[in-house]
Amino acid sequence: MFRKIQEKDKTFYIKTANEFYNSDAVDHKIPLDYIENTFNELMRSTEYAECYIFEKDGEKAGYALLAKTFSQEAGGLVVWIEEIYILPQFRSLGIGSDFLNFLKENTDCARLRLELCTSNTRAYTAYKKHGFNVLDYKQMIYDKNPN
Repeated sequence: MFRKIQEKDKTFYIKTANEFYNSDAVDHKIPLDYIENTFNELMRSTEYAECYIFEKDGEKAGYALLAKTFSQEAGGLVVWIEEIYILPQFRSLGIGSDFLNFLKENTDCARLRLELCTSNTRAYTAYKKHGFNVLDYKQMIYDKNPN
C-alpha cells in the first residue's frame, strides 16, 4: 500500500531517510537538518515535493520522495523520483516495482525522471525493466550552502 506522508510519520521518515543517506545508494551523506527541512516542507505543501509511505502487512516498509518541476523539453510537468528507500527486510518483495507502476498509472505528468549512482547496478536494472532510458546529460550544480 502507498499513502501520502502524514505528521505521524515524522520519526519513521527522518530515520529511514537518514539510513538512505548513509547507504551505498548515494555518493555522499547530508546533514540531518536537511532531512528535517524536507519533512517540514512536505507537511507545509505538496507544491514542490510529495512523499509516499510504503506499507506491507500493516508495517511501514519504506518511502519515496518526489519533486516536481516543469520542463519545456518534456512538454509539461516532470516528477523527479528523488529517493526510493525500502527497508532491508522488505526488499525483493515487489514493493519498488509496484510503486513505479503506481506512479506511471496515477501521476499526471509528461515525464518521470530519476538519477542514480552508476555503482547501483541493481537499481539500474530495475529501472530499465520499467521502461526508463538513460538520458545522456552531464548535470552541473551550484550549492549555495555546501555541506
